[in-house]
Amino acid sequence: MLVLSRVVGELISIGDSISVRVVAINGGNVRFGVEAPQNVNVHRSEIYERIQRKLARNKKSVE
Repeated sequence: MLVLSRVVGELISIGDSISVRVVAINGGNVRFGVEAPQNVNVHRSEIYERIQRKLARNKKSVE
């Protein structure tokens, strides 16, 4: 795991096409902006996990 320190406005680059910008810091909360191509899905982890569970249920019902 790479751990970085950034201040508001600074970027983190992931590959050639994804950037994460620190938008705001408020107490223990950090707000990020993610810039990625439209063909790249970006989700919070709990949403991603929900999507994966739903896809697994749908796959089981088809089998």
